[in-house]
Amino acid sequence: MNKDLTIGTPSKAIRDFCLPLFGSVIFQQLYNLADSWVAGRFIGEDAIAAIGNSYQVTLIFIAFAFGCNIGCSVIASRFFGAKDISSLKTAVSTSIISSGAICATLMLIGFLFFVPLLHIVNTPENLMPDSVTYMNIYLLGLPFVFFYNISTGIFSALGDSKTPFYFLAASSLSNIGMDILFVQVFNFGVPGIAWATFLCQSVSCILALLFVFKRVHSMKAPKKPALFSAQILRQFIVVAVPSILQQSFISIGNIIIQGSINMFGPGVMAGYSAAVKLNNLIITSLTTFGNGVSNYTAQNLGAQKPERIKPGFIAGVKMVWLISLPICILYLTLPSPLLTFFIKDPSLDAITSGTLYLRILSPFYFVISIKLVADGVLRGAEKMKEFMVTTFSDLIIRVALALLLSGTILGYLGIWYAWPIGWCIATGLSVFFYMRVSAHSMRKSCEQKS
Repeated sequence: MNKDLTIGTPSKAIRDFCLPLFGSVIFQQLYNLADSWVAGRFIGEDAIAAIGNSYQVTLIFIAFAFGCNIGCSVIASRFFGAKDISSLKTAVSTSIISSGAICATLMLIGFLFFVPLLHIVNTPENLMPDSVTYMNIYLLGLPFVFFYNISTGIFSALGDSKTPFYFLAASSLSNIGMDILFVQVFNFGVPGIAWATFLCQSVSCILALLFVFKRVHSMKAPKKPALFSAQILRQFIVVAVPSILQQSFISIGNIIIQGSINMFGPGVMAGYSAAVKLNNLIITSLTTFGNGVSNYTAQNLGAQKPERIKPGFIAGVKMVWLISLPICILYLTLPSPLLTFFIKDPSLDAITSGTLYLRILSPFYFVISIKLVADGVLRGAEKMKEFMVTTFSDLIIRVALALLLSGTILGYLGIWYAWPIGWCIATGLSVFFYMRVSAHSMRKSCEQKS
């Protein structure tokens, strides 16, 4: 069901729209959590280290898919808010065509260069076969990752966050069963985990696309929409490219950091691989609320209702803090049981490093969550330069400190401390830019009314 985010109280609009998105991202994370859990419990510590090592590379490809999702979603939200259905349909088809071309290019690059990249990040030789196999299968399934993200972006633009939730819930739960079947029953090892994910993602993607096409086709346009628009493509690029660069450079930064972590041995690698999954679970969940705020902002600006932006931002912050509180308490008090959920018979290095990672980062979820909601407003308002400044500030500080401090007496603890420092500085910048955008939108609205 399509939902107009320009009517009703902002807090209710944000809550009703974002909660299904939150559920969707939880199930999305189950893909990676299930892979790590099955690898760690049924194969061994080397398997989870190999998948975790490959995971940092796959994040680059996910960054492109996520950027296309945001580009399509924000532009389509503007047209939906303005009730311009013809342009909305053209935006959908333009986004699908453009994303397909990007995906094909990335697959070619991936098959040519991912093995040298694994060597660059100091992947241990005993982990290379499983890492390479996992990546090969992942690249074959990349089109499903891309087009599923485009589908969810379109649903979000229409204010429908429930339909993709249903698809993803079914697919993620199926993935857990398939992982166990392929590894425990058929004894396929790491390749079995990759193929299970491939199969479940493909089914989810195909169903999502069919429903998207049916939903968009049912919307009546006053004139026949164009299949492709160069003007809309430029608008798509303005939003998508900064989002792609944001996620890509974060992923590249994580790969550089992974190279430093790999120098401390398989135990620390395994501990980090398990802990970073838990960290990414909450960060990705909080990011989803920011994405929801982007759609909310874009629809309201399209409908010329900028006065709803500030209450929407406040409602978003309240929601992400409610999510952060129980997760922070859980990570501070029960890190070891959470880590052993992923790793069977973990080494002391794995438990110690993973525990310290979670305890250092989790109190700062209250800080980074504010940044993610403020970034949502910036994206929805298409203030991408400001958005990029905050992103690169976090990344540059975090990577530089990780490289610097890891060579000191702190060891890998120096890498862990780099996260909250970067988060704090970037959050201050995001809030500053959000306040400027909010004030500018209100002044512009007052001028139009007068």
